[in-house]
Amino acid sequence: MTPIKECLINKKTNITPIWLMRQAGRYLPEFREIRKVNTNFIDLCLNPILSEEITLQPINRFGFDAAIIFSDILMLPYGLGQNVEFKKNLGPNLGKINLDNLLIIDENEFTKKLSPIYELLKNLNRNNKLKNKDLIGFVGAPWTLLVYMINRLSPKNGLSEEFFKDLKLIENLLMILDKFIKIHIKNQINSGATMIQIFDSWAGLIKNNYDEYLYNPTSSLVEYTKSLGVPVICFPRGISDYTKFCEIVKPSMVNIDYNVNPKTLIDKIDVPVQGGLDPKVLLTDKDNLKSEVTKYLEVFRDHPYVFNLGHGILPETQIQMVEDLVKIVRNYK
Repeated sequence: MTPIKECLINKKTNITPIWLMRQAGRYLPEFREIRKVNTNFIDLCLNPILSEEITLQPINRFGFDAAIIFSDILMLPYGLGQNVEFKKNLGPNLGKINLDNLLIIDENEFTKKLSPIYELLKNLNRNNKLKNKDLIGFVGAPWTLLVYMINRLSPKNGLSEEFFKDLKLIENLLMILDKFIKIHIKNQINSGATMIQIFDSWAGLIKNNYDEYLYNPTSSLVEYTKSLGVPVICFPRGISDYTKFCEIVKPSMVNIDYNVNPKTLIDKIDVPVQGGLDPKVLLTDKDNLKSEVTKYLEVFRDHPYVFNLGHGILPETQIQMVEDLVKIVRNYK
């Protein structure tokens, strides 16, 4: 049994498992070399040979307990036919939505368009490349994908009132997203994903209608994933009440963000916990890193816990700091 599965099933492990969100990314020099000559991000995600190499880079370098596929949550709107580009110094830039086209999209067409992602998963499962490690597939939560598809840019400055102007569009998109996120989850599991993480990166933007935008859509995906016999991790970044989220949504494990005080959470939550460390701690020094990491390890000493960050690792992170992080976690008694 893999360390993370043991944490989920037996509620304890001999070690604290560790992996990092965005561990296959720009902080790695070997990734930057590939990116130099592969400037189109979507094409890179759809190249199963290169995406396999990228997925394995942090495993080969640091020996993390799980690999997470090199892909992006916005591959789903791409699969639905919405134009998706990643522009330097801007981030994701999406095209206009054609609801009529979205309502008639064919499941086989969607699966075919994203088939290189499933090929990547199959390739990673061949020849025991990951040994005793989990292979994490992932999806964006309906709310976060809805935000990107309607806003068409990263909502770093929040959402305008105009966002909620067309409630019929929102209602239809949530229905479409529920259907196709489930298809994407099933395809990943059938191709070898041993667990699924649901990223709700912009959950903190929800100010009301939590049932409609957060709890009900995410619960639907969690129940579906569990029905396929695979654990599901939820990351509702920025929400104010993780306890209520876990009570309603019932994830196999919840990934907390770095604004959560783990000491106030520990007595209120009964599911395994993942993450929490502010990625900016990795930009400081080794002494501070050890102090901050140890805080989480101490708080969750008697609670099922997987070490991770409270958001993705930052591109400017130094390799030595990641090596030190892994040693601190591995050597903790």
